[in-house]
Amino acid sequence: MMTIDKFNFAGKKAIVRVDFNVPLDENGKITDDTRIRGALPTLKKILADGGALIIMSHMGKPKGKVNAKYSLSQVVDAVSEKLGVKVQFAPDCAKASDAAAALKPGEVLLLENLRFYGEEEGKPVGIDKEDPAYEAAKKEMKGKQKEFAKTLASYADCYVNDAFGTAHRKHASTAVIADYFDADNKMLGYLMEKEVNAIDNVLKNAKHPFTAIIGGSKVSSKLAVIKNLLDKVDNLIIGGGMGFTFIKAQGGKIGDSLHEDDLMPEALNVIAAAKEKGVNLSLSVATVAGDKFANDANRQTVDIYNIPDGWEGMDASDESLANWKEIIMKSKTILWNGPVGVFEFENFAHGTGEIAKYVAEATQKNGAYSLVGGGDSVAAVNKFGLADKVSYVSTGGGAMLEAIEGKTLPGVAAIKGE
Repeated sequence: MMTIDKFNFAGKKAIVRVDFNVPLDENGKITDDTRIRGALPTLKKILADGGALIIMSHMGKPKGKVNAKYSLSQVVDAVSEKLGVKVQFAPDCAKASDAAAALKPGEVLLLENLRFYGEEEGKPVGIDKEDPAYEAAKKEMKGKQKEFAKTLASYADCYVNDAFGTAHRKHASTAVIADYFDADNKMLGYLMEKEVNAIDNVLKNAKHPFTAIIGGSKVSSKLAVIKNLLDKVDNLIIGGGMGFTFIKAQGGKIGDSLHEDDLMPEALNVIAAAKEKGVNLSLSVATVAGDKFANDANRQTVDIYNIPDGWEGMDASDESLANWKEIIMKSKTILWNGPVGVFEFENFAHGTGEIAKYVAEATQKNGAYSLVGGGDSVAAVNKFGLADKVSYVSTGGGAMLEAIEGKTLPGVAAIKGE
């Protein structure tokens, strides 16, 4: 497989898929430029080699229709500033052949939002899935998707995918386009390489003891992840709202806590499987409960199996955190995805913040390899200034989860030829 370090971009036009789906305020100003900064090493390498750069991305969910709210024209100035090069803009990503052809070495062209075309995602636009005509429309759209990808590919001599956040999608710009470049002219960008290597480090090359900390609100969103991890980890910590499904399944009284009754049998299966495989499954032993789902709720710490009616578990207790700290500090590989409390409420964010500190301490003091991913987990390490104290912070929540589930990521497979 070709790598970006081996490739010389001198005199070539490179089309690069990045993830510039950055948050904007009501005035169209970027509120967090992390994703733009993440792509800079790849973009700067191409320019430093003497290549011309064509950047493509999506923004938001315009569902195949032009929508000024999601125009990438809003990020042109920021990208120009970060690259130190004036970035040109193509207002129609599918009609940019002249602008691409005119690019000289060292110049940069940013294409308009790919998702203004339904062909990018390959989904029929304006037709319901229940409509009898949907399947035929979907088949037709797949053909159009290939043509759309072929058009994008025609702009450049080589293709670089550096958008890990969309690597789990088989879209025109993330996977299909790779078919139009031979193996020597398509590669992963630096960010993608780091993401793939980080996931391989925990799933294929983990040192033991290996601990996974899985949090968040629902078992349904992480069940496949948990099942796949049971064959790999020594310790599985389950926290956050999803833990109450496990507690209720075992006969616990959980008050008004978030749970999924229909997944209680699956929760019992996970508990049984963990026991059978010798995995230490650690749930909360007590919780900080609130009398309403709000930051200003009254609080009390209660036994996890005896939460009073009218109260709901909203954060990990000190006792639970002490148990988890002991496990984490003995670990050599740590995977963390998801908060262990209602992190968006300051009064119930303590537990998640403590987990962030434990993971950082295990990394720095004990030499553990730690991979952190998922919105609130990433927010926690950033909030406490710990992002550089863990081994790797993943930029792609959904893609990371699918990789941990054991799924093949189309955006990676398209480059590797898998």
